[in-house]
Amino acid sequence: MQARDGESHYLVGLDLAGRKVVVVGGGSVAARRLGLLVDSGAAVHVVAREATPAVEALATAGRITLEVRDYRRGDLDGAWYAIACTDEPETNATVVAEAEAHRVFCVRADSARKGTAVTPASAEWDGMSVGVLAGGDHRRSAAVRTGIVDALQSGTVTDTPHQRPTGVALVGGGPGDADLVTVRGRRLLGQADVVVADRLAPASLLAELGPEVEVIDAAKIPYGRAMAQDAINDVLIDRARAGRFVVRLKGGDPYVFGRGFEEVEALAAAGIPVTVVPGITSAISVPSAADIPVTHRGVTHEFVVVSGHLAPDHPDSLVDWDALARLRGTIVLLMAVERLGLFADVLVAGGRAPGTPVAIVQDGTLRTQRTVRGTLADIAQRAIAEDVRPPAIVVIGDVAALAGRAESTRTAQER
Repeated sequence: MQARDGESHYLVGLDLAGRKVVVVGGGSVAARRLGLLVDSGAAVHVVAREATPAVEALATAGRITLEVRDYRRGDLDGAWYAIACTDEPETNATVVAEAEAHRVFCVRADSARKGTAVTPASAEWDGMSVGVLAGGDHRRSAAVRTGIVDALQSGTVTDTPHQRPTGVALVGGGPGDADLVTVRGRRLLGQADVVVADRLAPASLLAELGPEVEVIDAAKIPYGRAMAQDAINDVLIDRARAGRFVVRLKGGDPYVFGRGFEEVEALAAAGIPVTVVPGITSAISVPSAADIPVTHRGVTHEFVVVSGHLAPDHPDSLVDWDALARLRGTIVLLMAVERLGLFADVLVAGGRAPGTPVAIVQDGTLRTQRTVRGTLADIAQRAIAEDVRPPAIVVIGDVAALAGRAESTRTAQER
């Protein structure tokens, strides 16, 4: 029998691993459903008159089987579950009828209440499956599902019976905007007993912590006061050995000029378990926030990220500046504001054209973000005139001139 309006559904998790699931239809609706079915381990068989490239790609990769033909009776033989998602209501109704005759639960995508099953709006969270049904009202169930996941991410709703993490987590906080931290990073922050934070870590994330959480400022301020790396390592080890879960919150990504691996080595030597959570590196995300792509078809096929914490002639510098100058692609400099003139001069001396476009993006992804543009010949003077201060990302190359083009296009469209 089909579910009548007002009837509730029984929400259940199906173990489809190795079991046949038949999907009738190969369009965009089928493509959206296939990913979860394949990930569940189901033996998915698709019957469709036509299939989208995404569906065909799954078949080519051997993740599903596909027959390009009309649906016919008997296609559900041996199935445990079925989905009717063609653009023909009559065909969908026929599939549901056959499924009911075989006692196979069947979702009808074009009219949820006329099937014998309804697909919930679902999400995975820390080993749990979250599903919401709203009687076939997919927009409503999706909105509630998203709200639940947001609450789990923010810590408003917690899974208290779940085992608390131990040791230390190195979490990349992203380029500055707290919304750009990863889901996993935010979740681990919500479980922390101690947070050891860099200056460039998103400050608003710290405001979300409970009063019982110990926050330690690592004070790694460029060109100023700094906590020695050994002292940071000692703090991480000390708190973890005391049985407290420690989050080492860094700006960007822990392994991109963040000295994260030094901390991993120290913790491993002390026998402390470590989890590394990658972050969005500012080397790519900050230029993107300023409408500067680090690569662009027909402009550059390469980009190099370079630390500017040492002058080009410093004996400890590991950078081959002459080789960089010979590159035709994009150069992204981090921690380079103080020595920008030196870097520009050495690149020009190595053969890079003085007229090469340069953009400096200060406070990337924050409301105070601003961009200063120039060329290798004048960018150092422009930076001084505009009082550019860290944190700032320097982009050198033809892509640095593309941002103005994007802004002009948007302005023209708004007229």
